[in-house]
Amino acid sequence: MSDSPEPKMLGKQNLTNLQMQLQIIELNVGGEIFTTMLSTLKKHPSSKLAEMFAGGQAKPRTDSAGRYFIDRPGTYFKYILEYLRSDQVPLQNVEEVYKEAIYYDIKPLIKQLEESPQIFGELVARKQFLARVPNYSENIELMIRIARAEAVASRQSSVMLCVVKTLEDVAKCSDALNSLDTSKKSVVQFGPWKAAPSILDLLDCIKMDIEAKDYKASFQVYVPEKGFRFKSSDFFYKFLFHWW
Repeated sequence: MSDSPEPKMLGKQNLTNLQMQLQIIELNVGGEIFTTMLSTLKKHPSSKLAEMFAGGQAKPRTDSAGRYFIDRPGTYFKYILEYLRSDQVPLQNVEEVYKEAIYYDIKPLIKQLEESPQIFGELVARKQFLARVPNYSENIELMIRIARAEAVASRQSSVMLCVVKTLEDVAKCSDALNSLDTSKKSVVQFGPWKAAPSILDLLDCIKMDIEAKDYKASFQVYVPEKGFRFKSSDFFYKFLFHWW
């Protein structure tokens, strides 16, 4: 008789756990259908996907065909699933996949995407610059409110900006406004800030963030009326919101 040990039998609990991990799961993510294994979804135990299918937790709702339904964009879930299957970091739609990785709380993927040029540039370069511009987000919302208020029966709305980079320019801007007829204009002031980017860089950021809210916008140097005390290019710009 052979002296080799008999293979150990899996305990009932271990067998049940193995069967569960190999369970095939059908998902409906925002209307797109995906098929994968439970073990894939639970690959990162601290993620929201793992929590969704953890034992003892309420499972996601199901659709009419019995597939688990997740109310997120299905377009980008395929990249999430590919990462869970093979650790492949997506090279396409990086910003959108990054948002989904944050939603699903897949920390390794979040970290790797933050090293990509697109996300690194947005988080480290642009956002850190804008954090040094006082009331930046509030001013964006103010511009939108002003533009919408002026949109009645018009093809475009204009919002006047006073953009000042230095403390010295703040006083000059205030002085210039005194010579400007602002009775019919709302002037939104941006600045000052202590960072390398220029006024044009800031204007590009403003345009980018307005268009990220699905508005179509452009800007130009404000051309003052006769008697204005400063060159229009010193501080003043006009933002146009195009409605059609």
